[in-house]
Amino acid sequence: QVQLVESGGGLVQAGDSLRLSCAASGRTFSSYIMGWFRQAPGKEREFVAAISRSGGSTVYADSMKGRFTISRDNAKNTVYLQMNSLKYEDTAVYYCAAREGIIMTAMYSSVDYWGQGTQVTVSS
Repeated sequence: QVQLVESGGGLVQAGDSLRLSCAASGRTFSSYIMGWFRQAPGKEREFVAAISRSGGSTVYADSMKGRFTISRDNAKNTVYLQMNSLKYEDTAVYYCAAREGIIMTAMYSSVDYWGQGTQVTVSS
C-alpha cells in the first residue's frame, strides 16, 4: 500500500508559477512510476505528466510541454510538478498518482494509487 499526499496548490494569477509536491509513504517509492493528473470542473480527469522510477525519463501531455516539469527525489520519497506560465485553463484539482511497472505510458489507462488532490486556481 502507498499513501500519497499532495501539497502546494493555491490561488495564483495568470503567468505565475507554482510547484506542487507529493509525498509518498508505504512501500518502496522508487518501485513506482509517478505521475500527475488533473480534473477541471465539469471535465474528465486528464493525464499531465509521468516520470520513470529513476527519474531519468519523463513524458508530458502535449498541452503541458514546455510549461510544466515533473521531477522526483527518491531519497525524500517525493515527486514534484513545477508549473510555469500558468493559464486560466490550468485551473483544476491536481492529483498525484503511482503505478508499479516500467512502462510510463501505461499510466494513461491504469493507476495503482491516487492522492486526494490539491486545488490550483488561476485567475485571469
